[in-house]
Amino acid sequence: MVIPGRTLQLTYCTNIHPSNTLREVMENLDRYAVPLRAQLSPQQPFGIGLRLSGNESRELAEPHRLRAFREFLDQRGLYVFTMNGFPYGPFHHQAVKAQVHAPDWLDPERVAYTLRLIDILSALLPEGLDGGISTSPLTYRAWVNEQDAGLWTQLTLHVTEVVAALVRLRERTGQLIHLDIEPEPDGLLERSEQLAAFFTDHLMTAGASHLAAELGLTLAQAKAAFQDHLQVCFDTCHLAVAYESPRTALECYQRAGMRIGKVQLSSALRLMLPSSPQERRHALALLRPFVDSTYLHQVIARGVDGQLQQFPDLPEALSALEDPTFTEARIHFHVPVFLDEFAQSTLGSTQAEIIETLQVLREQSFTTHLEIETYTWDVLPPALKRPLLDMVEREFRWVQDVL
Repeated sequence: MVIPGRTLQLTYCTNIHPSNTLREVMENLDRYAVPLRAQLSPQQPFGIGLRLSGNESRELAEPHRLRAFREFLDQRGLYVFTMNGFPYGPFHHQAVKAQVHAPDWLDPERVAYTLRLIDILSALLPEGLDGGISTSPLTYRAWVNEQDAGLWTQLTLHVTEVVAALVRLRERTGQLIHLDIEPEPDGLLERSEQLAAFFTDHLMTAGASHLAAELGLTLAQAKAAFQDHLQVCFDTCHLAVAYESPRTALECYQRAGMRIGKVQLSSALRLMLPSSPQERRHALALLRPFVDSTYLHQVIARGVDGQLQQFPDLPEALSALEDPTFTEARIHFHVPVFLDEFAQSTLGSTQAEIIETLQVLREQSFTTHLEIETYTWDVLPPALKRPLLDMVEREFRWVQDVL
């Protein structure tokens, strides 16, 4: 939906709905997106952030199905301007954990999947809008050797292959579609400075040279193409878990010459750790209901000396956080964006980072794509669960109020 008086497109990501077939995608849109449009944008078309699995992307890539899907959207007053191309396989009701990164950007299937999404978005994108596809932070850091130069060469070549396809698409159709890399804790790219370094040290050097040779561009034209077609998915939850300031992260990207393709509005858990051993044990007990077998919930703890320590998942962190030298823990568990504190004041959210991001956006207008991305509704503790439609609508209204 368009924010009145602004050029901003606000949507939610359909990765919150379990599916692995095109039919299930369409059923979910009828069940959730259509009622949301009736509540939030009854007089105007309603944009959605479409998530398609690898299987769904193959189904929808067939021309007759793609035409039928476009008609399906048009009939319901829905449109697509952004897509989530990070999770490839099933995303609910089974263990996802680190496999959310598979296939990674070393695997040709990641390239093929992304190219299918580009073709799909090109067919669905309304005239006059740019489109974005968010993607993974290249790979899961534990799977690779960061010191291997060949690793970065292969990643650069695969990303460049996708950028080349986006340049050709723009020449053919006039459409601007960008690939938006999403840093995440324990991804190969997990902080703003790491993504910025990949952009400047690999894509704007070897990547630009390769792109120029492949497309017959000058080096300057190739670099400009990367700036247009390789952007950032600015996830406020991931930033907060890494203790990054949204304003500082944005400045880092701007220094590197990168643009923000999409802001994902999402909130992490934040636990302040009391010094008293008894109170600390009570505080840690508040986290136990958030342990689940579906998703990775990375934890980054801050010590009294300001140093950060990472844990790959919440279960591994719980015992370690009994150490009295830790003062705070931030947990990669997406909680509703409208929640600031829970029943106990020691447990809250990183909502402040969303508010800061939107404040900077009011000042600078650095993106036009906003996507609410609370996908953990199925695994929230029972005390936080409400009917899904009610919760998503409440998230939209909270964001509109902040804007």
